[in-house]
This record gives sequence, C-alpha cells and structure tokens, in this order.
Amino acid sequence: MNNRPIVAIMYDFDKTLCTKDMQDYSFIPSLGMTEEEFWQYANALGKSQHMDSVLAYMYAMVKISNDKKIPFKRQQLVDMGKNVELYSGLDSWFERINKFGNSQGLQVEHYVISSGLKEIIEGTSICNNFKSIFACEFLYNENGNAVWAKTDVNYTNKTQFVYRINKGILDVANDTDLNRSMPDDSKRVPFCNMIYIGDGLSDVPCMKMMKAYGGYSIAVYQELDSKVEELLKRGRTDYIYPADYREGTGLDITIQNLIRKIAIGEVLYKESQKQKRFLND
Repeated sequence: MNNRPIVAIMYDFDKTLCTKDMQDYSFIPSLGMTEEEFWQYANALGKSQHMDSVLAYMYAMVKISNDKKIPFKRQQLVDMGKNVELYSGLDSWFERINKFGNSQGLQVEHYVISSGLKEIIEGTSICNNFKSIFACEFLYNENGNAVWAKTDVNYTNKTQFVYRINKGILDVANDTDLNRSMPDDSKRVPFCNMIYIGDGLSDVPCMKMMKAYGGYSIAVYQELDSKVEELLKRGRTDYIYPADYREGTGLDITIQNLIRKIAIGEVLYKESQKQKRFLND
C-alpha cells in the first residue's frame, strides 16, 4: 500500500491547458457559426433569462444543434477533443512532475476543475493523466442525444470540487459524505498540499480558497495584461507565469519548488508528531 503524502495539482482547462475555449476548436464550426456569433448568442440568452452563464452556453449548444437538425452525441464531443490545441510542454509535464514528486517522497495527483466540457476533455491526449475530471457534462436520452446538463461547474461552485479532493469524496452524486464533518487529520489531501493553476477571474474563488487555507495558486497567461497583473497585485494568486509547461520554465521550476516545500512541511509535521508522542510516553 502506498502511504506517501499526496500533493494535488488542480487545473482549470480553457486558456490554462489549451489556448482558447474548447468549444471554439470544432463544436462551434460544426454549427456553421463563428466563435463570436455563438458566444454572443449564449451570453445574450443568459442575460435575458437571468441564467447561470454556464447553463446558458450548454443550453445554447443543445438548442442550436436541434434547430439545425445536427446530431449532438457524446462520442462526437469526445472526438472533438482531438483537435484541442494544448500549450507547449504538456506532453511531458505530468510524467516529469510525478517523477519529481516521487523523488521528494510524495505522490502527485492531477485534477481538472473546469467550466468546459468533460466529454471534450476526455478526447484530449492528456486526459488519462487526471485522477478526476470535474467539468460540465450533458445528460443523454435513449437515442444518445444530449438533452440537458448533468453537471454544471460554474465559477463559484468550483470550490465544491476542491473540498471533494480535500476529503477524497470524488463522486459528484455523493453530497452526504461531502457535507459530513471530518477531522482535519483524516482528510485525504490537506489544503496545504494543494496547488491550483488557472488563467483569470473565473478562478479567483479557488485561488482565494488556496490562500485562506494554506495552499498555493498560480495564474497562467498567453499574453500578460492588466487583469492578470491585478490578480498578483491584489494578492489573489501567489505567482503569474506564461502558460508554458516545458522543462526549465518559470512555471516548471516554481511547481517543483512548491512540491519541495510541501515535502519539507511533511517531514517537519511528522517530526513534531513524534516529539509529542515522546512527551506523552
């Protein structure tokens, strides 16, 4: 049995691991629409109906497909994942970081917490590196067509999934155990062993959560702008880096340093517990 302490690295997906919204690569073109047309429609729908913006885009996907008589099946979305453009270095990132964590006596686990689509993420080349993918997902009818949202991951309820990782309650249908009180020392992944990587304002609730509970957060970007700088200036994130996952980049080095810091914290914690036991004997 593996008793090594666990480090959880949690990622947003759109513009964090890939270069733009995942629907833009294949799904929206399949509707015969431009990215601007689709998102304008979805955002206007959400505003006029006072809808959650994530539910609005999911409904727009179903409605436009139905209106245009275009089949909307799960496997089609999975296949679209093959066209998602990932950032540089991700082909070797997970193995490299896992190996480094192992060298520090830790087990590294990777998770997605995204307002994008689970089906599309499952079709990407990196999907098998994640212990769990928490993302939006459709419910399908007896004919295999998407009919409505099964899971909705919006900007604020993302924090729910951080708690799930913390407690080890990964089944999104299991709210009973998630809400049950649990002593801190029995939680599977302590908050201080967590790292959250996101790209912007939609990730602020999770980033603030990391800061409040002793974890770490990193904002990544394609081009540095005032919004990203503001995250660092306001103390909402610990670090900002280009979304470059190649070996030797600032992001790569900082993740390794954080893992090293977590490993030292684990050693010191074990030593303090040992001394407490010694005093009690």
